Amino acid sequence: MELGVVYFYTATILCWQHLLKLDKYKDIIIRSLQHLTKHQKIRVYGFVIMPNHVHLIWEMLASNGKEMPHASFMKYTAHQFLEDLRVHHPEVLRYFEVTNTTSRRYQFWERNSLPVPLFSHEVLEQKLTYIHNNPLQEKWQLADDPSSYRYSSAAFYETGNDIFNVLTHYKERW
Repeated sequence: MELGVVYFYTATILCWQHLLKLDKYKDIIIRSLQHLTKHQKIRVYGFVIMPNHVHLIWEMLASNGKEMPHASFMKYTAHQFLEDLRVHHPEVLRYFEVTNTTSRRYQFWERNSLPVPLFSHEVLEQKLTYIHNNPLQEKWQLADDPSSYRYSSAAFYETGNDIFNVLTHYKERW
């Protein structure tokens, strides 16, 4: 990923497991986005956090030390998942054990996160509509309308209220 480019980014929990079903794990993702936004490393234009994946429309603004902000996001959230599971749900950790690497014992994110550059507001709007409707899909049934799903930017685009303090309206860029 490059600085100054808006991406539609999908990150999936290892083996599509539903780790993010509990709000406390969604809140870890929110805290990471808040930190990176506050320190002007990223700009978030849209998001949805689903039980086993997250979609983000975001822009990398500045490196975070020696790494890109998306790498910091992935590392921080994985570390926080591990810490919470060790204390509160140690029996769940076995589902995230990996044996094909010497660099770590546990892995929470699939390695094939997908960044797709967005070069027009029309395409961005298509992706925004897609992620806002994600919780309404028959297989999820997490909400009756997009703006009622808490872990999404849909309500922000309907009301202008950013309850998590991480969002920038995409029209401020284009």
